This record gives sequence, structure tokens and C-alpha cells, in this order.
Amino acid sequence: MILTPAELESLVQARLRDPHRLLGMHPLGDGSGVVVRAYLPNAAAVEAVPVHEPHLPRIRLERLHESGLYEGVSHAIRRVYAYELVITDYQGGQRRLRDGYSFLPTLGEQDLYLFNQGNERRLYDKLGAHRRELDGVRGVGFAVWAPNARRVSVVGDFNGWNGRYHPMRLLGVSGVWELFVPGLGPGALYKFEVLDCHGQVSLRTDPFGFLFEVPPKQAAVVWETQRFAWSDAAWLERRARANPFRSPLSIYEVHLGSWRKKSPYESFSYRELAGPLVDYVRDLGFTHVEFLPVAEHAFYPSWGYQVTGFYAPTSRYGTPEDFQYLVNALHEAGIGVIVDWVPAHFPRDAWALARFDGTALYEHEDPRKGAHQDWGTLIFNYGRHEVRNFLTANALFWCDRYHVDGLRVDAVASMLYLDYSRREGEWVPNEFGGRENLEAIAFLREFNHLVHTEHPGVITVAEESTAWPLVTRPPYLGGLGFSFKWNMGWMHDTLGYFKRDPIHRKYHQNDLTFAMLYHHHENFILPLSHDEVVHGKGSLRSRMPGDDWQGFANLRALLAYQWFFPGKQLLFMGGEFGQRAEWNENAELDWWLLRAGPYHVGTQRLVRDLNRLYREQPAGWEGDYEAAGFQWIDCSDHVHSVLSFLRRPLRPGPELVVVLNLTPVPRHGYRVGLPRPGAWREVLNTDAEIYGGSGVGNLGGVTAEEMPMHGQPYSAALTLPPLGVVVFCSPD
Repeated sequence: MILTPAELESLVQARLRDPHRLLGMHPLGDGSGVVVRAYLPNAAAVEAVPVHEPHLPRIRLERLHESGLYEGVSHAIRRVYAYELVITDYQGGQRRLRDGYSFLPTLGEQDLYLFNQGNERRLYDKLGAHRRELDGVRGVGFAVWAPNARRVSVVGDFNGWNGRYHPMRLLGVSGVWELFVPGLGPGALYKFEVLDCHGQVSLRTDPFGFLFEVPPKQAAVVWETQRFAWSDAAWLERRARANPFRSPLSIYEVHLGSWRKKSPYESFSYRELAGPLVDYVRDLGFTHVEFLPVAEHAFYPSWGYQVTGFYAPTSRYGTPEDFQYLVNALHEAGIGVIVDWVPAHFPRDAWALARFDGTALYEHEDPRKGAHQDWGTLIFNYGRHEVRNFLTANALFWCDRYHVDGLRVDAVASMLYLDYSRREGEWVPNEFGGRENLEAIAFLREFNHLVHTEHPGVITVAEESTAWPLVTRPPYLGGLGFSFKWNMGWMHDTLGYFKRDPIHRKYHQNDLTFAMLYHHHENFILPLSHDEVVHGKGSLRSRMPGDDWQGFANLRALLAYQWFFPGKQLLFMGGEFGQRAEWNENAELDWWLLRAGPYHVGTQRLVRDLNRLYREQPAGWEGDYEAAGFQWIDCSDHVHSVLSFLRRPLRPGPELVVVLNLTPVPRHGYRVGLPRPGAWREVLNTDAEIYGGSGVGNLGGVTAEEMPMHGQPYSAALTLPPLGVVVFCSPD
């Protein structure tokens, strides 16, 4: 098997799509022996030595080309055998290693078939970098999808970042390039050197990398994510049996890098955060934390929403095991974990996914479909099987390897509409002439189906800001299949109401009642999220009108209204104690405010009591999405800006009556209809002195009299505190 000049040139220039055809050991074409070839630029001498059959001949390789290509021929044997390369360097040192070009592919035809079909659910076990053992030899198998590349090599700190050392082979028509590198282990740094279809060479990070260097460095790190010893089996079993719609769900939204910091310039690691975060969330009584995207991202001010490593928790705070430790600690404390997931777009960084093999591989070629107008990012091509598989497997990966309890999907609206944020002529209609992104719709339905069936109890949450129908209804009914949807309309209307001076609120009471007109269309979560405290909007506290007394009274009323309005609730960190400044991702929250007077610690105490009451009373959550769970008592008193409503459990038990007085005027003897006779206890008053209020209320509770009012058979005269919310619990 003599090399032709063209073959020699292709090896020297590293332009082969199948280097295994020429490198490694092969029978000579005339059957008279075997030939061994290896590319070893820094070798002074090379010898092929049998591994399992010591009686077989050793083959000395001679330098065939000055670039470092070696070749040896033996006529003493006519079949290939397992061998090691004994390499002597110019200083006389020797090392032995198995030749990576002597092994069969680490991926089978079924793996490739399912990937090209879009149905390989554990794709993260196949592509990327994985420790493998072949013929008793430990090493790392690399695989990457780049169908239009002319050549792909693995480069890293183990080969001097030289693309000639480890060119990969293209496996048939799959578009997947593969190579097994013996002797390699965890901790090795690597990238893929891609010679694209235009003849340009670029270094790319691994789309399936499990760990990356700390940004701004970009190399992937060989790592495994299955070594952590989980101890949350009991939590996962309970989760699988639970009904999230009829369970309490109170979410604390956290940005890991700015919740607390070691110093102005150093964040806590995942492990270091575990203790204080668990203690804090458990003390305040939240059922879940929701992390802004933890997947690797190069641009820190994107808060994680411009992902460059979809399969890797960011290395800014530690290793995959460190993040698993954090999740496990939260689970052991009875706290669920939701993570933001970003399948809507990805950044244009030339070392990441963008034009990965010189073509629009993960994105669309046509910028009218593939370029995001608002964020300067690229849009996934959801119609391509391999891209869809990349994303669906990624969702399953976070549930499988990191035990997350929920995925909050960012920017769903931008996925659903082809004309999202585009003017006429800037978008391409679908095959029926409409503006709906049919491929994205199919993807979202598939994603939701897979997550819910493969990982029972895991919830999916859509951030969807339009009136798209059936977001939280199953696909067989024509829905998208999400568990929950953020109620952006409630958020917008409610904040719009509360920022008004109380003297004008009587003209806008419909802002607080409108959400019930569409509440039963979806399973809503009520969000006061990070998006409401950035980009010049100020903090929740700064948006409340009036001096400190009125401002904090308004904030407490807002939080109580959020907790007891139908739907689950989410609050961004800092809102629970009335952070005054707008959120800054580069600094920790202003924890010192808890030592700066009664208002901040009072607001924090209120949130703790809201969560306690909420969790203790099924009336507050059991019927969130049932017509029987909520009833307006009176929402028509615009003049006094007073509203009252009833929350009922689905099973026999106490009922809650919630009354809001949203002007700074206390109201005495204000009569409200009640459904039951007897003594009603005041179980929460946002104007209580312990919260920083004035202490106006109904100490000792009230007694319902047989005096029908507001459509109820009984009523009681209440004292309504100024800018306050009072909650009463019915007799048992």
C-alpha cells in the first residue's frame, strides 16, 4: 500500500476526511505484509511493538516526510494486530502509547441513525468528549457534527494545539467526525480545529462540552458528569408523585454571581453558596429557587442568556460536581431547583456555534429567519433534525445529570412568530403564508413531551408575552405542552397600577381585576422577575410612590396581593427586603439595608410570613387553576380603591378572605361579605408594626353576622389599614 503523491500531500497538509484509511496499520495492497504510518513531528525514532502477541515482529518506522510523517513496512506478517508506538524523542526519552488510528469507531450506526433522525435522547453520551475503554485501553473518544467541513482535528494541550496530530474521520454521511485518543483523561484542554467548506481554518469549542475554561478563555475541558454521589432519591420520588398545579409553588429567582459575593471582585463558588443559600431560602419559606441561566456564557453582562456552552454549567463558580452539590443540598433541604433554559437563540461568537463548519449549521442561512433583530444573536434552525436533537437532548441532560426540577424557557414569543420584532419585508412567511413558526412550534411540543415523560414531576415554564393560545395545554389538544406560563399581562398591569399615586388609583382599578378575565386560559405564574428591576426601571421599592412609609406600605401590599392572587408566584432576589437600587450583576445585593431601619427587615419578615401562611393554607394554592378556588367578593369599590376576594381549598378546610385597601386612608367599619358565620381570624396584616407598618388592624379577628352582603350570606365590619392588605381565615 504505497502512498500516492496526492495522499502524501493530504496527510502532510491535514486535509483528509478519513485519515484512518492511511494512518495506523493496514495490509499492503498486494497482500505481502503490513504498513504502519503515524504523524509524530517531535519524534526522533518510532517503533510499532505488538501488545497481546509478543512473538509478532516489531516494526521500525522511518521518517517519510520532514513534517513528521513516519512509515514502516513488515513482510513478516500479513495481518494487522494490536500494537503500541514506542516513541523516542530528541533528548533520548521514551514513551509508549496505543495508536488512536488502530481502533474502530466509538459510535455505532444506530447512534448516527438516531441523531440524523433527531431522536437520540441521550445524545450527550455520544457526541462531545467521553472517557472510553477500547481493547483494555483507556482514553477519550471525541465526536462532533460538522457535515460540511473538509477536515476536523482535535487539538489541545496534549498535542501542542497542532491540527496535524489528531485529524478525525468522517463517519459515512452522518456528518459526524470521530476519533479515539488513547491515554487521555479528565482535565485535558481541547478544541476542534475545523477546515471549513471555504478552506478557512478556525478553532471551535465543543458544542457538547461538559466544562470550559473560566471565561474569557474558551477551551473545553475533558470531564465526566456522572461521578457525583447524589443523595436526593427521596426528593425525586416525592417529586414524581406530586401534582404541581395543586401544590404550593413559591419561587425565589437568583443570579448566582450577585446574590452574595466574597469581595467586590470575587463571587462565591457553587459549593460555598450552598450553605447560606439553602439556609436563607428555607428560612424565608420559598419552595423553589430559579437560577438565571447557569449554562456557560462568555459575555457576563448577558446574565447567561447568550449561551456558548449549552451542556456545561458555567465554570465561573466551579466544576459540574460543584453545581451538582448545590442542587443536591437544595433538594436535601426540601427546595426545588428551576433553571433558565435558552433555546431561542445563541451568540455570534466565531469560536462557538455560529457557522460552525463554514455554513449556517445550527442557524438559518437567510438572515430573515436566522438573525435576531433585538439581541444581535442567531436563531436555531428548528426544522433541522440534528439541531432539534441538540436542543431536546440538552433539556433532558439538565434533568438527568443535574436533577433540575424545572426548565423556564426564555423568549418563547420570539420562537413562535416569524415576524417577531420585524418590519414588513424582513421576514419569510411559513408554507401556508402565515407568521407562525411551524418548526419552532413542533420543537416546543416535542421538548415538552420528552421532558414530562422522561422525567415525571419536572415542570416547564414559558416566558411568553403574547396571547398565543393553549401554551399550557397538552399537544393533543393543540397546545404547546408547557406546565406553566409567566403571566406578563398581570405583571405589567399590576406594576402599572402600583406606581400610580393613590389619588389616581380609583380610575385604574380594572388593572388589578383584568387578569381574572383570562386567568383560566392558562396555568399562570405571577412573576416579579429580574426583568422588572433593570434597564433604568429601578427596583420594586423605587417604583412605589410616596415617602418611605408609603413606599414600603405599597411594596408590602403588592407582595401580599401577588401571594394570594390565583397562580403561583416568583420574586427576584432583593425584592424580599425592598432593595432600593436597581439590580447590578457586578455587585451583591445591598444586604446592609437589613441593618438600616425597620422597613427592610419588616418587608423580609412579611415575605417569610407570607410563605408560611401560603404553605400552611391549601386555600392559597390548591385551587389556583380551578374555578372553585377563587371568587371576587367585591371588586367594584373604585372610589375607595378597595378590593376583596375569597380563596377556597378544593377539599374541606378553612377559607381565606383577602381585602386590599390601596389608599393611605384607614377605613373603619368597612363591611365585607363572608361565606361562613362565626369568628374569622386575622392571619396576616401588611400594616402590622413588625413589618414596619402603623399597626392598624383587627386584633382578635371579626365575627361574621347574618347580614347578607356582596352576594354572601354573612358579613362583618372590618378595619382596613392604610395601603394595606388583610387576610382572614374562616372558622374550622
